[in-house]
Amino acid sequence: MRNLLNFLIKYSTWFVFTFYVLISCILLVKSSDNHFSLYMSSANAIGGAIYRTSSEVTDYFGLLSVNQRLQESNAKLESEVLNLRQQLSQYKVLAQDSSESERMNRFGYIGASVINNSTRHPRNHFTIDRGSSDGVEPGMGVVDQSGVVGIVDVTGKKTSRVISLLNQNQHFSAKVKDTPYVGSLTWRGDDPSIAFLEEVPRHAKFHIGDTIVTSGFSTTFPEGIDIGTVMGKVKTTDDTFLILKIRLASNFKTLGTVRVIKDALKHELDSLNSIGTYE
Repeated sequence: MRNLLNFLIKYSTWFVFTFYVLISCILLVKSSDNHFSLYMSSANAIGGAIYRTSSEVTDYFGLLSVNQRLQESNAKLESEVLNLRQQLSQYKVLAQDSSESERMNRFGYIGASVINNSTRHPRNHFTIDRGSSDGVEPGMGVVDQSGVVGIVDVTGKKTSRVISLLNQNQHFSAKVKDTPYVGSLTWRGDDPSIAFLEEVPRHAKFHIGDTIVTSGFSTTFPEGIDIGTVMGKVKTTDDTFLILKIRLASNFKTLGTVRVIKDALKHELDSLNSIGTYE
C-alpha cells in the first residue's frame, strides 16, 4: 500500500495533467457541433481501422484453422488412396493365385507350428503340432515362409516328426531355377545355413546368386519352391558332375510357423510308381 501511495505521489503531476487534458477535450467537443462532428468522424475512422485490423487478424487465424482442416482432409484422402491401391494390388495377387490354384489345385496346405527343433546333430528333426487327425501323413513336404525345411517322417494323432533338411541321410531333388539342370540337395552336417547341390551336369550353366528350387519330380514338393541361392562351385575331381554350394533360404534356428503340403494325387502317383516296369 505504501508503495502505491509513493507511486501516486511521485507521478501525481502527470495524472493531473492527463485529467485536465481529457476534461478539455470533452468540453471542446461539446462546445461546438463542428468539433463534435470531427470527433465522431475521427472516432469512426479509428474504430473502423481497429475493426478491420481485428477482422484481418481473426480471418488470418481462421484461415490457419481452415488450412489445418484441409491438410487433415488431404492426409485422410491420401491414406485412403494408398489403402485402395494396396487392396487393389492384393486383389490382383489373389486373382493370380486363384487362377494358379485352379491350374494346380492338386496341392493344398496345412498350417502348423514347430514345437521342438534341433540343428546341432548330424541327423536333425523337428516336431510340429499337427498330426493324422489334421490330415498330415508321412512323406508330405514341409515349408516355411522362405522355402523348403523338411519332410514328414512319423505322424501321431496330434503331432508329427519332420526330417529336417539339416539331415545327412535325407536328399532332396532340386534344380537351378528356370533351367533343366537337376541335382540332389544334401547337407553335410556343418553349417546349418549351407547345403550342397550334387550330381549337377558338368555342362550346366549357372551364376552366383541363382535361385535353387524344388524340381517337382516327386509327390513331396511341387515344382518351383525356393530352397536357397548359389554361392559358388565346389572343386571336385569328377569330370561328369558339378557340386554347387548353396546358402539355404530358411533360418532353421528360428523355425516357427510352417506349412505341410498336401498332394491330392500323392497316393495315386505313389501307387503307379510302385508298380514294376515291363521289359
